[in-house]
Amino acid sequence: MTDREAQFKALMQRGLAGDVAAWRVLLTDLGGHLRPFFTRRLFDGGSDAEDLVQETLIAIHAKRATWDPSQSFTGWAYAIARHKLVDHLRRQGRRPTHPIEEASVLFADHTVEDGATKADLGRCLSLLPARQRRLIEDVRLQGLSVAEAAERHGYSVTAAKVSLHRGLKTLTARFAEPGARTGGASDEN
Repeated sequence: MTDREAQFKALMQRGLAGDVAAWRVLLTDLGGHLRPFFTRRLFDGGSDAEDLVQETLIAIHAKRATWDPSQSFTGWAYAIARHKLVDHLRRQGRRPTHPIEEASVLFADHTVEDGATKADLGRCLSLLPARQRRLIEDVRLQGLSVAEAAERHGYSVTAAKVSLHRGLKTLTARFAEPGARTGGASDEN
């Protein structure tokens, strides 16, 4: 869990328990993270961003009882923000586009959804043995070659490839929709 997620979660729990000051801090801090989220995704450079921030904060306040404390707060808040953005774009009848010159804005260092994505990915990878998980993180997330990761973790290259394959196969089997085929060769071997 990231520090930001932990902070938001603690403030949310205190707010739900009746701590008005914690609730105010949560909404203020969250608003600061939502503004760039909306600004990057709007056509007009974000003139509607502040309205969307306020709509989202109101929705979070109104729906606060639906948040499950065992789940990510940022993921829950991001889902509400995303729904508000989609509703806004539908009302506008437009589809977002960004000139390629502004592409760096799309890859900001941190967004509200980053915490949710990292938490979800961490939960998925936690199903694997630690050594296999670290190997997948190095190759698939950090961009190391299989040979580099194998050396780092004390595998032969062949053993690293097998471990990667088995780990990814385990995750695919765990999270694939029932009846969904992943394509490729048959697993009947």
